[in-house]
Amino acid sequence: MSVDLKPIRAFLEPAHSALAEKAEAFGRDVLASRKPPENDVDARSEARALVKLMGEAGLFAPIQAQDYRGCCLLREALSFHSPLADAVFALQALGATPLFLSGTPLQLALAREAVTGAEMGAFAMTEPEAGTDAHAMACVARRDGDGYVLNGVKTLISNGGLADFYVVFAAVERGNPKSISAFLVDSHTAGLEFLRPLVMAAPHPLGEIAFRDCRVPESARIGREGEGLKLALSTLDRLRATVGAAACGMAARALGEAVGHALTRRQFGKPLADLQLVQEKIARMAIRLRASRLLVYEAAWEKDKGAERVTLESGMAKAFATENAQTVVDDAIQILGGRGVLKESMVDLLYRSVRALRIYEGTTEIQHLLVAAQILKPVKA
Repeated sequence: MSVDLKPIRAFLEPAHSALAEKAEAFGRDVLASRKPPENDVDARSEARALVKLMGEAGLFAPIQAQDYRGCCLLREALSFHSPLADAVFALQALGATPLFLSGTPLQLALAREAVTGAEMGAFAMTEPEAGTDAHAMACVARRDGDGYVLNGVKTLISNGGLADFYVVFAAVERGNPKSISAFLVDSHTAGLEFLRPLVMAAPHPLGEIAFRDCRVPESARIGREGEGLKLALSTLDRLRATVGAAACGMAARALGEAVGHALTRRQFGKPLADLQLVQEKIARMAIRLRASRLLVYEAAWEKDKGAERVTLESGMAKAFATENAQTVVDDAIQILGGRGVLKESMVDLLYRSVRALRIYEGTTEIQHLLVAAQILKPVKA
């Protein structure tokens, strides 16, 4: 299996074995035969196809169940076979989770549609001048009668120009971060514009959108006014460990590709795997992967068993797993040599895909600050 359950068995429930088998079957029977997209247009078409296939297969169910260990298992398995399929899962989780946490009955109905794959979501928070510093958010939702009028630009939005709905964060009072609220905006709403695609090294539907006097009813607000930032951080706190799981899936695939190559490629009259320097790399890769998975599933387990916040655990998991996955993939390319940097190589796709995981949903540096704050807080108190 692409997901080895033995090292993480202590963190799982019996039902997770069946979920892992379902994810493995989907990867083997559906994803393995699909060619990775080569450009942005193809990536958008493939993402739309994948969300439908994954919904029909029931792979989004753990999002609704708020089963974060299940989400980790799925992201690990999906990223092993297809970084784009993993991104599709991640974006459905980001789009639907705020609705499951604070949505009205109508918003919950849309979230359930997203879980079936019938609707595609997006999480619109980042702006040209507001990334990690959410307090610098310039997008405004001005109150107007029985609704709000949105104005502003959101950038680096995954599924930008592709999503059926956006979870949008905007300040009700310009310059007041305490007024940031969340809104559910249909992609066909007048005043919502797709400005341009943003092309990544690894094909991924990323884009920039704008709101120009985009009017939404009060019923579009998710949760209470002024609680948008809290909702965004709560969503990220829940899902951050799953980013680490995706990194583990990519690292596991890279390790497998490296081992396979080392056993079959002969140099100096013997397989590469007989060379001690290659063995050292393989051992280091395996150790990094094992440690990363333990941190990831511990964080998800803590959340699943009822912890209100897992800022420390998820921060550690994401930072450690994504940084080490980058190293593992780089070592795999070094073992494969020239073959590893060919565009047709799986490890080349992994190399281009894994880099973004160290940035989105909070950079490694921000995770370190969050972890340090959690450690220092009780001592200061």
